[in-house]
Amino acid sequence: MTGARNSLGFAKEPRETRVVVAMSGGVDSSVTAALLKREGYDVIGMTLQLYDAGVAAKKKGACCAGQDIHDARRVAQSLGIPHYVLDYEARFKKAVMEDFAATYARGETPIPCVACNEKVKFADLLVTAKELGADALATGHYINRIDGTHGPELHVAADPARDQSYFLFRTTREQLDFVRFPLGGMPKSDVRRIAVELGLIVADKPDSQDICFVPSGNYASVVEKLKPDAVKPGDVVDQGGKVLAKHDGVIHFTVGQRKGLGLSGNEEPLFVLNIDAASARVVVGPRAALATKTVTLRDVNWLVEKSGPFDCAVKVRSMRPPVPARVTPMGDGAMVELLTPEESVAPGQACVFYDKDSRVLGGGWIMRGEPARMAAE
Repeated sequence: MTGARNSLGFAKEPRETRVVVAMSGGVDSSVTAALLKREGYDVIGMTLQLYDAGVAAKKKGACCAGQDIHDARRVAQSLGIPHYVLDYEARFKKAVMEDFAATYARGETPIPCVACNEKVKFADLLVTAKELGADALATGHYINRIDGTHGPELHVAADPARDQSYFLFRTTREQLDFVRFPLGGMPKSDVRRIAVELGLIVADKPDSQDICFVPSGNYASVVEKLKPDAVKPGDVVDQGGKVLAKHDGVIHFTVGQRKGLGLSGNEEPLFVLNIDAASARVVVGPRAALATKTVTLRDVNWLVEKSGPFDCAVKVRSMRPPVPARVTPMGDGAMVELLTPEESVAPGQACVFYDKDSRVLGGGWIMRGEPARMAAE
């Protein structure tokens, strides 16, 4: 096989290529392991226990604990591959859960899935995979890795509805050399079909929820438990500073929020425009005031070298389509000018850059957004 390359890009036979597969117990990672095993790769299944298994066992749609670890083990047994469970609970709590609470306490809106990928799966697990002599770490994420002229590139998934590029913008160029995403070119329907064809026990298993450690979607209860000092009552005020209501803590709010403000009888609906955690003040106003034209980013991760302003498309929320923008690198951050104003640009969320070929160029954390000037002005 001299000079040839296998499906993962290595110049050797699949049976000579060791791949560690991150198995969460769900259908995507299970099919990833099954496909690689079917191709003849030397596959090792690895599952991370990320938080208390007793709690997770009672929560539907959880991952990386409880029933999911059991499911991953059963799938590995059915495939005839080695399977290991690593206790990463302490690392996950510090790197993801405590960061989640601290971000809310600052009046920002966190994305724990990004932190988990960056600080646990593509950091600690990647090191463990290398220690096992693996050539690659494979996951069930829906995103494409393409070997380009100047090295591996990150591109959006073939199935736009499943694309996870927004959550993987922190992946570094060094990590891209090692990680693989076998499902990036497939629609979810094909993955389910393959799971059925292969007789995997997880074929009909529901997808896991985005935030696995938050029971019943109650974010505030998690923050209160991890960071009790973050709960400080304050005022809900209008743009002029007039007090409209009291609140129980800024952790209950995010920019763009309309429901749960404790306000009624206004001439028009009010939305959260800004959160000042230091003074425990939540500023509300009309929807028109949510429009943002300029976004300041910190801690940008570049997958393509950029030295000056450039045009691209950006996403400021995971569920929104990319919009045209001009990005100007500034130190370790960047300034983003949105050619069409976007609503609800929240500090703590990510702004991810894409080129015309849907390649991920990089991205950073949103520090603040400057409101667009009203046409009347």
